[in-house]
Amino acid sequence: MAAAPTPPLRTTTQSLVLWIAVLGSFVSFLDGTVVTVALPAIVEELGGGITTQQWTVDAYMLTLGSLILVAGSISDSFGRLRVLRAGLIGFGVTSVIIALAPSAPILIAARFAQGAAGALLVPSSLALIMTHFRGPAQGRAIGTWTGATSAAMVVGPLIGGLFVDLASWRLAFLINVVPIAVTLWLLARLSRQDDARDVRRPDAHVDLISAALAALGLGGVVAALIEQPNLGWTDPRILALGTTGVALLAMFLVRQTRVPDPMLPLPLFRTGNVAWGNGATFLVYGALSLNGFALGVYLQEGAGLPATAAGLASLPITLILMATSSRVGALAGRHGPRLFMTVGPLVMAVGALLMLMLAEDFDYWTQVLPGVLVFGVGLALTVSPLTSAILGAVDPSRSGIASAVNNAVSRIAGLITVALIGTIVGGSLDLAGFHRTAVVTAALLAAGGLVSWIGIRNPAASEQTSPERPPRASE
Repeated sequence: MAAAPTPPLRTTTQSLVLWIAVLGSFVSFLDGTVVTVALPAIVEELGGGITTQQWTVDAYMLTLGSLILVAGSISDSFGRLRVLRAGLIGFGVTSVIIALAPSAPILIAARFAQGAAGALLVPSSLALIMTHFRGPAQGRAIGTWTGATSAAMVVGPLIGGLFVDLASWRLAFLINVVPIAVTLWLLARLSRQDDARDVRRPDAHVDLISAALAALGLGGVVAALIEQPNLGWTDPRILALGTTGVALLAMFLVRQTRVPDPMLPLPLFRTGNVAWGNGATFLVYGALSLNGFALGVYLQEGAGLPATAAGLASLPITLILMATSSRVGALAGRHGPRLFMTVGPLVMAVGALLMLMLAEDFDYWTQVLPGVLVFGVGLALTVSPLTSAILGAVDPSRSGIASAVNNAVSRIAGLITVALIGTIVGGSLDLAGFHRTAVVTAALLAAGGLVSWIGIRNPAASEQTSPERPPRASE
């Protein structure tokens, strides 16, 4: 009889952990949707054209994508809750600085800092889920996390667009403060027992050299891609940036094979689902970033929609994702992720091609909505199974770094595709340029589906052959 209260206590703790994980990641997703809606207004006030727009997006993704690997190791080493608290506080402070930025260079510098804070959030959030849930409950929790964090894709364009249209784009960045405050309050409520288990490893350290090589290497490549439409591929500055960036990234990979506690543990990729899943992630999330940037900007600058309407144009995608992610996560947990990860990107590719119906005589209901609906269905089929396939292939003790690697891959993919937009559209995001982005988006998504079909294996097969993860005991 004395053991009876235990299940409700565990359920309460799991619910609290899930809310913390959701809200901790929420601000990172929220920021992405706010930025896309605010880009035209930022350029109108601060100047700089499409280059400023690209750097506003890529400055954040550059530090996020490169430092998220360090954050994953820090999460495993220093404790998920400590890292989450630090990231939330840093994200809040930098959001305020962005809202007050007097010029484009200061805004971009603050975006670099915000990306560093954001790098601490998602790995710690997902690692909390992986360490508190097991078996089918883990699939449902990841599905719930996916659907709930997708609420940011509703709140961001709606509130951000309203601020842009009715007040100022600056206020749109302050909406991060509310979920940050709520998450910090929930963290304070988490039981002392759970917090006590979240302790620092005695051998914990941060590989600053690897972090610098990754950040500077990515920075060189991205700077070359963004600036080459203005300077040309043969310009000595572009050549210097690109070759230096590639060399630094090569040095980063070599270093990962030699240090005892690597920032990017290459043995993780010996597990098939981790390697192929991250390959699919790169293609799918690169396409998502390309489509989101192009659609958000073109609907305002090309079709003439106000910021609120442009932000809400993709609302059906989010509603579909929120309504179905938990169910899809449960189905993928039962039947395996391979089919979902194959069909989902292919359906999304069809949705991207439907965007080719956009014409000079613009009509949202016939030219945009059909593609948005199909895209949303494909995305819902893809996201939860993809996350489960990768994190489910590693031991829970490695979930922090595995989550960080996957998130770094997704952010770096978006970083590169946004940097390439100037090249894809030919320097101007007009109707012809938007059509070119739709074709490239569809090609990336189709490749993502093909990679998933070739390489992803359902749990029974992957767990039998994976050296990374022993069979789990059921709970």
